[in-house]
Amino acid sequence: MTLVASAAPQTTSSQGRRLPDRLDKPFRSALLSWEMLLVLIVVAIFVVNSFASPYFLDPWSLSDLSFNFTEKGLIALAMALLIISGEIDLSVAAIMALGSTLMGMAAEAGIATPGLVAIGIGTGLACGAFNGVLVTKLGLPSIVVTIGTMSLFRGLAFIILGDQAYKNYPADFAFFGQGYVAWVFSFELVLFVVAALVFWFLLHRTNFGRRVFTIGNNPIAAQFSGVRVERIKFVLFCLTGLMAGIASVLITSRLGSTRPSIAQGYELEVITMAVLGGVSILGGSGSILGVVLAAVIMGLVTFGLGLLNVPGIVMSIVIGVLLISVIALPILWNRYGPRKAF
Repeated sequence: MTLVASAAPQTTSSQGRRLPDRLDKPFRSALLSWEMLLVLIVVAIFVVNSFASPYFLDPWSLSDLSFNFTEKGLIALAMALLIISGEIDLSVAAIMALGSTLMGMAAEAGIATPGLVAIGIGTGLACGAFNGVLVTKLGLPSIVVTIGTMSLFRGLAFIILGDQAYKNYPADFAFFGQGYVAWVFSFELVLFVVAALVFWFLLHRTNFGRRVFTIGNNPIAAQFSGVRVERIKFVLFCLTGLMAGIASVLITSRLGSTRPSIAQGYELEVITMAVLGGVSILGGSGSILGVVLAAVIMGLVTFGLGLLNVPGIVMSIVIGVLLISVIALPILWNRYGPRKAF
């Protein structure tokens, strides 16, 4: 009798077996993905920081680390969707300043904590809607519009406050920026994780997310396909403003005071998080996981430099170099990479 070997699905093992094609391709793709590179960078920076400072591995130090990226990371989640759609918002830090200023005015007038939170979030939503109207209804370029509103919102904060500061916030307002949900897990960190999961589901598992990618790749084709391009972009501007409003509540609560210069320069770090996370500055591609990892990387870098007493200006230089690098490297690779040699 002749025995015929039956075809069996390929498996993996150290003896030379291989994964089935349906598993092998996703596995290889994950290993070679930008997100995997970011994971390796997170591990490398974590190890370097642990050797650079004896205080780094303390649980409470690691908890304090989260305050370096959660507020900016919340905005970066929404900014990622906006950039994927082909737009950008440079006014997010100014929105935070205006929201904080209006919360300070309300606190001086005796408004309780729920009212202050509503004012901060509502200000962000209103500013985002204002940007959205200018871009989607008037057809103005988002980069020009948000440069203008960046000066407008920040200017309003300076007009209201001048060189003064608001400090009379209710005691229970401090929880949002200083409170802990359990052990070393701050309210800000828990909120960031929950928001990341929501944005991941929204972008990668819903029709809305697929439409965002479609708009970023080809807005004209999306329009002809029946996608409500202007409406979706308006929603994204409102969402970005909303997250900036939430961030204004958190930073005001954490600092316990308001000055018109609050959150200055945050817009650069937010955009860097999105682009470092793999979001194409030209639109059409990106992932929430990449943005989360990029936020952690920037938190690790700034916190590690802070433990070593590195001046703030050096941190700004590092952020600037990161932003230029992550934008330039893919372009240089496509232009001068191995494929161009043949």
